[in-house]
Amino acid sequence: MRNVLAVAGKELRAYFHSPIAYLVMTVYAALLGFFFYSFTATYVMQSFRMQAMGGMGAPPMNLNEYIIRPLLAGILTVVILLLVPLITMRLYAEEKRSGTIELLLTSPLTDLEIILGKFLGAMALYSVLVAMTFLYIGLLFIYGNPNAKPLIAQVVGLLLYGAALLALGMWFSTFTKNQIIAGVVAFAVFLLLFVMDWVTAYGTGRASEVISYMSLTKHFENFAKGVIDLSDVVFYVSVAVLGIFLTARSVEALKGRA
Repeated sequence: MRNVLAVAGKELRAYFHSPIAYLVMTVYAALLGFFFYSFTATYVMQSFRMQAMGGMGAPPMNLNEYIIRPLLAGILTVVILLLVPLITMRLYAEEKRSGTIELLLTSPLTDLEIILGKFLGAMALYSVLVAMTFLYIGLLFIYGNPNAKPLIAQVVGLLLYGAALLALGMWFSTFTKNQIIAGVVAFAVFLLLFVMDWVTAYGTGRASEVISYMSLTKHFENFAKGVIDLSDVVFYVSVAVLGIFLTARSVEALKGRA
């Protein structure tokens, strides 16, 4: 475990010694801030409108339903999908480009230790983004009264969603020494996995259900509602494990060509 943490620390420092971490955090903060402000402003205006009309017998507006849930399930799942390739594209592609991949493959560390270390380093940077998300949402508790219980499920959901994307992105990074190509391939696959749920709009039957089940965002819906469903947890964990396994196979192939 010590070796894994050492590799993770090295990867995390590498992110902050380059513009990647700052670029990802800046873009994420800007987009998150814009949409958070937009949803909050809409909520406030709608609340004033309902008060002016005497409520019209409608139930009180819920911060979780009008701001938090649409922000997480409707916006941030897309933003994260766009930014994760920037995090993962360098994991192995940079090692190939700089020529340090040979040293890495012949180091006394096992392949699994290196892979898990790189994954945890990327996960640490991603966790910073998740923390930034709930700093914004924390403002709602200062000025409003949202339900705190669903936040636990939402944190778990964001972490699992990101872990699945990061593991797949790390695998794509083993394909090439060009970071841009690795990032584009990751984004293309992530986008495909994102829209798979759309097949249910024009297809029926078992095949459509299977394709829809493979959609990454479909399994985030329950987390956004504040519900931790075991099947959704198993799905994201399985995708993450699959990504790590495929990365290990790619690394073995690299050793065979070395």
